[in-house]
Amino acid sequence: MSKPLKDRNFDPLITKFEQKVYGTVKGSWRLQCLQEDLAGLQQQPPLQIWDAGCGLGQISAWFAKAGHHVTLSDLSKKMVQRASEDFAEQNLSAEFLVSSVQKLAPQLPQFDLVLFHAVLEWLAEPEATFKQVMAKVKPNGYLSVLFYNRNAIVYTNVLKGSWRWQHILDDGYIGKGKKLTPPHPHYPETVKEWLTQAGFECQVQTGIRVFHDYLTHEVLANSDQAELMALEARFCRQPTYRDMGRYIHVLAYKSQNSTDPDEEMTK
Repeated sequence: MSKPLKDRNFDPLITKFEQKVYGTVKGSWRLQCLQEDLAGLQQQPPLQIWDAGCGLGQISAWFAKAGHHVTLSDLSKKMVQRASEDFAEQNLSAEFLVSSVQKLAPQLPQFDLVLFHAVLEWLAEPEATFKQVMAKVKPNGYLSVLFYNRNAIVYTNVLKGSWRWQHILDDGYIGKGKKLTPPHPHYPETVKEWLTQAGFECQVQTGIRVFHDYLTHEVLANSDQAELMALEARFCRQPTYRDMGRYIHVLAYKSQNSTDPDEEMTK
């Protein structure tokens, strides 16, 4: 009998997560891209924001510094604790909740902006949970979703050699993620279709690390990092290249007349 699927809790891996995800050039570039995409909202009058799956809370802190009202939540108690300590050090206020998105969503109001960054690929039931998250965005509000790109997983594994090709052909790599490799990457068109069905309009799409992660360690070691980042900046929002980023960020707007698809089904 197979074990029931569970959402990933990063309590056991918080140190590795901090070092591998945020303590690197890759992590700093990801934060920079997100801040560029969200700068227009960060400069707005105070918004009500839910950071669903906040991790260490860097983006929420950036919003809080600008006077926005932020609620941070995560399944990982250690992540929330670390984020709370960081906010305290910066004299920033926020609400911190330790729980899953699924349990919190029915209890929370709608928000002007919901951040859902690097969570979708770790969920046991991605589509169902994503619907709950989308429903927490007010009409005329925004959803910022960052997810692990299935295109990139396919491409990098094909480049590694024929010993991996059969796993790609039969989708044998799906659900096999270990440690910090997400088990449920998604195609950009799939996520955008879910957004469209829920009444969202995709306003910005950015590919994060459209070149970096395809280069060998030798090439990276002998390359000019500033030039590489300049290439990333030039091509990360252009069609074709953006769909090949390791991560995809979509900023979507929820129209005034949009309806919750689950509510439609019950009418």
